[in-house]
Amino acid sequence: MNIMNKKLFSMMLMAGMVCFSACSDDNDNNGGGDGGGDTTLTGEISQDMTINAGEQWTLDGVCRVKSGATLTIGAGVTITAKDDDILDYILVEQGAKIIAEGTASNPIIMTTEHQAAGAWGGLHICGRAHTNVSGGTGNSEIGGATYGGNDDNDNSGSLKYVRIEYGGYPIDTETEANGITFYGVGSGTVVENCQAYMCSDDGFEWFGGSVNVRNLISVNCSDDSFDWTEGWNGTATNLLAYQEAENTLGYNCDCLIEADNNGSDPEGATPVSFPTLQNLLLVGNGSDTQGIRLRAGTKVHIDGAIVCGKGMPLTVETTQTETSLKDGESTLQNMTISADLVSEQGIYTNADFIAGTGNSVNANLSYTLAEAIDACDWITGNWVKQ
Repeated sequence: MNIMNKKLFSMMLMAGMVCFSACSDDNDNNGGGDGGGDTTLTGEISQDMTINAGEQWTLDGVCRVKSGATLTIGAGVTITAKDDDILDYILVEQGAKIIAEGTASNPIIMTTEHQAAGAWGGLHICGRAHTNVSGGTGNSEIGGATYGGNDDNDNSGSLKYVRIEYGGYPIDTETEANGITFYGVGSGTVVENCQAYMCSDDGFEWFGGSVNVRNLISVNCSDDSFDWTEGWNGTATNLLAYQEAENTLGYNCDCLIEADNNGSDPEGATPVSFPTLQNLLLVGNGSDTQGIRLRAGTKVHIDGAIVCGKGMPLTVETTQTETSLKDGESTLQNMTISADLVSEQGIYTNADFIAGTGNSVNANLSYTLAEAIDACDWITGNWVKQ
């Protein structure tokens, strides 16, 4: 998604969303917090609230968890966004927390009545970790909430065995929300065993921050399966992305990973995006677009990846990104891709990639979704939707 469009959208939505929230319950959510009363999630949560295990809730419009409050969601909870003309999303503001902990056999599901990509706005979490926007502060693309700061150990809560379905509400032709979005979220936050399923835009996106993640799955998300920008420097272990072909899915998908530092200032914006990725299986939809796209000054360590199903499974762009790879500051190793690396600047070439430890090109790589899931021995239980 274009970064400038995101910023413009933040400003446009700020006034409208504040007005909408003010018209909702200012203190307690309608559900009351202990399973009693109306099980509708809407408005502002300004004090701790618990949704008990196994309960069924409806999301009606915007739910904002305010600074100082914690929203706790038990295993087996389903939250279903209403099918109407109102934008629905959950926003955990800076200083707030979400504790959503399902299990492998009893995941937490956030979905929608209208089961189609982009039917609701997904989950957004704002933390206090560094970003490279405006000296570490910025506005989220949803609701104008602030994020960023100087606490890379920020603890915004815990997500375990959470599945987001049909997120990524389309705001206009250029701007959509994501499945799960992390804004300046820090390393004190736990994120593991989460899936984004059929989201319109990115499955998972990081705007800065230092949060570490493991066991993430992105299936049939229309833009990028995984996307980072603005200084994210966490570690991601065990990533699976799968994109079905357009002729059967009904829409095309973009990159498996789109990776940026800062499109406006690739070299000077700090902290620089520099995550470490380990053990990736990324399967494209047969299109001629990119698989992993490294650009806009991002740096990266990737150790262990299979990338296939794209005409350009691995591309590198911009002087800063390619120079970091050429100099060995960034590293790509133990990777198998289904076609030669494409270099925009000619600084880090396919020959350089092949010379890296354990790297190779194999044009015969191919996986169905079931085969890809079976190949990931870290997936256990029935929390993954196919």
